[in-house]
Amino acid sequence: MDWGILEREAELARLATAAQEAADGAGSVALVFGEAGIGKSSLVKAMPDRLPGGARVLVGQCDDLATRRPLGPFRDLIGSIGAELAQAVMEGVDRHRVYEALLGELAGVPHPAVLVVEDVHWADEASLDALRFLVRRMERLPAVLVLTYRDDELSREHPLRHVLGQVSRADRVHRLPLARLSRDAVRTLSAASRLDPAQVYDVTSGNPFFVAEVVAAGGTGGVPPTVVDAVLARLRGLDAPTVDALEQLAVVPSAVERTLVDALVTDGLAVLATAEQRGLLTVTPERVAFRHELIRRAVADSLPAARRIELDRNVLAALVARPGTDPARIVHHAAQAGDRDAVARYGPDAARDAAGAGAHREAAAHLRLVLRERHRYAPAELADLLERFAVESYTIADSASAVTAQRDAVALRRSLGDTLALGADLRWLSRIHWWAGDAEEAQTAAREAIAVLEHAGDDRLLALALSNTSQLRMLSDRYAEAIAYGERAIELARKAADRAILAHALNNVGSARWKGGDPGGRAQVEESLDVALAAGEVEHACRSYANIIWTLLENAQYSEAETFLPPAMDLAERAEHVGFLNYLHVELAIRRLAAGDWDDAEKQAEYGMHDFVPARCPALTVLARVRIRRGRPGAGELLEEAWKIAVTTGELQRTVPVAAALAEAAWLRGDLAGVAEAAGPVHAQARHLAVGPYQAELGYWLAKAGHRVPADGSDHPYAVQAAGDWRRAAALWGAAGCPYEQAAALAESPDPADRLTALAALDTLGAEPLARLIRAELRRLGVRRIPRGPHAVTRGNPAGLTERQFQVMRLLAEGLTNPEIADRLVVSVRTVDNHVRAVLEKLDAPTRRQAAARAAELGLLAGPET
Repeated sequence: MDWGILEREAELARLATAAQEAADGAGSVALVFGEAGIGKSSLVKAMPDRLPGGARVLVGQCDDLATRRPLGPFRDLIGSIGAELAQAVMEGVDRHRVYEALLGELAGVPHPAVLVVEDVHWADEASLDALRFLVRRMERLPAVLVLTYRDDELSREHPLRHVLGQVSRADRVHRLPLARLSRDAVRTLSAASRLDPAQVYDVTSGNPFFVAEVVAAGGTGGVPPTVVDAVLARLRGLDAPTVDALEQLAVVPSAVERTLVDALVTDGLAVLATAEQRGLLTVTPERVAFRHELIRRAVADSLPAARRIELDRNVLAALVARPGTDPARIVHHAAQAGDRDAVARYGPDAARDAAGAGAHREAAAHLRLVLRERHRYAPAELADLLERFAVESYTIADSASAVTAQRDAVALRRSLGDTLALGADLRWLSRIHWWAGDAEEAQTAAREAIAVLEHAGDDRLLALALSNTSQLRMLSDRYAEAIAYGERAIELARKAADRAILAHALNNVGSARWKGGDPGGRAQVEESLDVALAAGEVEHACRSYANIIWTLLENAQYSEAETFLPPAMDLAERAEHVGFLNYLHVELAIRRLAAGDWDDAEKQAEYGMHDFVPARCPALTVLARVRIRRGRPGAGELLEEAWKIAVTTGELQRTVPVAAALAEAAWLRGDLAGVAEAAGPVHAQARHLAVGPYQAELGYWLAKAGHRVPADGSDHPYAVQAAGDWRRAAALWGAAGCPYEQAAALAESPDPADRLTALAALDTLGAEPLARLIRAELRRLGVRRIPRGPHAVTRGNPAGLTERQFQVMRLLAEGLTNPEIADRLVVSVRTVDNHVRAVLEKLDAPTRRQAAARAAELGLLAGPET
């Protein structure tokens, strides 16, 4: 038996099943992971023999280049794929064309297609974006996407983690962690050698690659102590020309195409025959590759530095001599060889290609190398390079690098006296500062940008600067200034016939008017959306959607917000605008928090827990409020980070939700002074700026703490509640679909019956801290029959129900129908149908009545009254 498939039958069977299901129209994603040498590639090689007849297998490899090739694994498919995908990948500048071509390729006949991307821990950003695109669509394709990676090499910040997070939320996922071989398997592999199997196992711990190398080197004496020793032992006895050729090929971190082999191995392919026979290489008419990446690295890492530099220079010379060579490969070997001239010459082109393909991390890495040679460029060219590096760093959320580079670009523009370029760079600097969360520096750069461009004669650039300043004023709640700047921008944008700037400016002015209390502002933001959609300006359309939804959420107009969320998320997803998509998920999290669907709120908020500051702050706040309302630990740490971000932005849209969450936490623990400390200062700022919704929520918490808060005449439920009209507030919260807030309002009734109704709702939600306070108050009032609430065993949850399933189960036990449960929980009937099925399955109950009985047996229903 081939050693590569020992103890892998279960994994191969799962892949075969996945392929058969894909052939029937149910595609999926398979994750194959484990340490280096665990047999991921061997599994992939063994897989085709197990797949259904007619299956197409496409295999792409990610390379361990210092800076990755854009779309590298998809370039490997050329020759095995259709012309449309091949051309799209080779040109690489239109990522949407690449994505659509990928869909077409995987949907084509014959079925199923199995696309394998190996070593995705080395994938470039453009490839990761393409994989994100595919992951969300695989279940609708007659195909399987197989990703292999080393899970022990993924740091917390590794870009692959974002893709894996998305995979975890997909419906059809196969996780195939590969275990080390057993002692019996190692004994089988060692049988043909003179080695002691126990010693082989002790040294290798069952790593398949290491075992194979030790066994192959067995004729050299004892068991080699490391993989490197095992590989190098196999090189002993090879003649010098063969070793020279192996060393030369080892510095190329990928399979080496035949034309490059011919240029590097001047003695011809025959010199590699012995290495091939010993299992070090695989040779085909098209390319030569080391049998395993660990072999290549063992050979390369054993080289003295001087020898390695010489070999990289050989590769560099061969690549430069070939027309059409990928600049990224040239730059890699130039950097390894220390050829600074070549880095300076080819680096800018490599960065441009990477950026065009959407590989912004790779573009930034190339430009970082280039800028080490900044003395080689004229000032104007250097300013351009600095600006490009700043923009790429901004795109990948490297705020510190972006700010530093853009400041340097601005300084050069000043020295050159280039007014238009200076104004444009100042506007970019303002944007980068805002993105980094530094509102004060953003405002400073914005003011100077307008001053520089005011009389420079370029209406478009001035409109951009004015609209940028309008946005900053709107975000900092200085609405009159935002409108003034924005209206000038609108006029200039119309004059310049620039619909992108027009959409941006309309958004700013409309948002400022709407937030400032002018309902006509909403129509202007919606006009901004229409302009952006008609012009195909996806980023501006996403921003318009985001501002509409956010303002509706602030005003407790949740039903209307829900009508905008699906088309907004669909647009962002289709356009692969990940930043806005994550932000929209956070907005959905805010809605689910209000709806009492706290499990989904947490799930949606996780999308915002990346480096994008505007999404991370509200995401942290949602996650903290769920913990506060459930009585779970960890909210304080989340709010501490959120508050730091919010204060730096200087925006009430960030500080108010955090202050409200801090006030809620303080009130639930009985700390009235803490409520005032959290809510007071931010409430004063909101009153000064006359921002209605913000005043309402914080005013409510101050009133709860015993402070007199002037009525603002608002119809916001929090304002109504703060004014003491609990009954009307409860009705408003109920109409808005906010069960927790409705229960909190009912709990302010002097009638114990209303408080008992509130208590039942809170028990259903799992809102233990507020429920505990209400129980204590009911006891103080002398109420004798108070439901105990969830029994202690419920919190242990022996049935493994999620929070939402637990809520559904209790309502089901009360005899409610699915539509009635949906109405109570403010979710769709279809969602309830799914939860009911899950509850019946977990309780092992064929009927609703039996499910209720089983839940009672497990103590999952409220205890008896006392």
